[in-house]
Amino acid sequence: MRSLAVLLCTLAMLTSPVSNAENAEATGLNATASVTHAGAVRLNDPGEPGGAVKLPTAKPAIWNRIRQGLSLYQHENHPRIDDEIRFLKRNPSYLDITLRRAQPYLYYIVTEAEKRNIPLEFALLPIVESAYDPFAYSHGRAAGLWQFIPMTGQRFKLRQSWWYDGRRDVYASTQAAFQYLNALNRFFGGDWLHALAGYNAGEGNVRKAVNANKARKRPYGYWHLKLPRETELYVPRLMAIARVVANPAAYGVTLPYIADEPFFEVVEIKSQIDLAQAAKLANLSIDDIYRMNPGFNQWATDPDGPHRLLIPKTHATAFRTELALLPSSQRLKWHRYLVKSGDTLGHIAQRFKTTRAVVRDVNQIEGDNLKIGQALLIPTASKRDEHYTLNVNNRVQQAIANVNPRAGSSKIVHKVEAGDTLWDLANTYDVSVGQLAKWNSMAPGDPLRSGASLTLWVPAEITKRPGSIALNGVNPQNTVRKFGYTVRDGDSISKIAGHYNVSMDDLLRWNSIRPGSILRPGQRLTVFVDVTQLSR
Repeated sequence: MRSLAVLLCTLAMLTSPVSNAENAEATGLNATASVTHAGAVRLNDPGEPGGAVKLPTAKPAIWNRIRQGLSLYQHENHPRIDDEIRFLKRNPSYLDITLRRAQPYLYYIVTEAEKRNIPLEFALLPIVESAYDPFAYSHGRAAGLWQFIPMTGQRFKLRQSWWYDGRRDVYASTQAAFQYLNALNRFFGGDWLHALAGYNAGEGNVRKAVNANKARKRPYGYWHLKLPRETELYVPRLMAIARVVANPAAYGVTLPYIADEPFFEVVEIKSQIDLAQAAKLANLSIDDIYRMNPGFNQWATDPDGPHRLLIPKTHATAFRTELALLPSSQRLKWHRYLVKSGDTLGHIAQRFKTTRAVVRDVNQIEGDNLKIGQALLIPTASKRDEHYTLNVNNRVQQAIANVNPRAGSSKIVHKVEAGDTLWDLANTYDVSVGQLAKWNSMAPGDPLRSGASLTLWVPAEITKRPGSIALNGVNPQNTVRKFGYTVRDGDSISKIAGHYNVSMDDLLRWNSIRPGSILRPGQRLTVFVDVTQLSR
């Protein structure tokens, strides 16, 4: 739950604001869906400021309903809330873009909050958590609209597998978030602000702060607690947003129109289906299917479920009809593969972008044993990988491509080997773990997969090998790094040069050391190393 990071990322991608006349809530314009040439509803990309075609409607906006359910903000007054109000007034595009992104999900979230008698301020919480981006992933390993970390997701039965991540499933994660918030509210004796702070910082940290104030006989309401800086901003940010939603005109803000009606229907599909096939049946783009069903990581739904899809209500009836007419054998494309020498289940599954479990189940294989010449039926994607632009791998690659490197830096691609860790690689390449994780759309605690490629950006001058032959040439793989080495007892020029696989002459020249000089323990040396030649 890294709300500050999400906020900064959202601000970075703000475009020039759409005019207030276009966005006026009173006009009744549906500013979040547009019609494609094929007649399908096109959902907006994250951060896109509205559809190409505005659809007029006389249906009431959802904001009136939300206002009736707001019950916390009017009791809270604090300078930190005023600071957040000033931020929102200075950055009207922040709410505009974020709320347009919320449109497909907001009615469902408001309805689920009402079912549980939860203040409707919490329907606005994904603005703070993820800027209403279901694909949001923080460097604290939090994912989805509600920014569940893996452990908390598991605690609330949000399954996470190669095929599926329930933390990004809007349908499941919303229910889990409200279950968690209600549990926090009970834990803190009905104090919703403590519960909100606990959602961000963890209930243990908030309870510790409460107990510390009690022990000192100090007030222990939220505003009196010593909490992490992020949590101190987190609660006032939501209170400020609630104030603006309650009375946008008072703050010079116009909210985009969102109808007070369901955007999607839940369609039971009973078994696995290729998402490209589902998009075709629903007359939607593949991207639209992913945006409505962001929990699915790969090219198909999870063979282990959930066996449901969220489909825009304008397309749901046609989708059900077409799905019923489709033979089950055509839900996936099948490939007949003959096992070759050296094949393993893992390699075959990786090649066809599936899992060993799927290959085993389909072919009724026990264990991992294969026979040369054995025929396997393997479900495969009906389209090339680039068509599934919002699967997890393509999203990561796009995030990496969008990195804005520092001026004068060069790109290095490192192939992960067994035993590599982010900490070791960060030290090897003289970058921080946080930078390395961010460049690769990862969290610092994420495990590394052998064979994966990591992208790094390093100062261009240290990708040049200083040496008698290649002194002015650039190493074509950009694998040369500058190291600082501290001399230890027993070290010698010969020993250090041998360890780093460099010549003694180069090591002497880089450090302006005369041949025969004695090294002192603690002395700092500079070494330029081709990291692909390092001994392991």
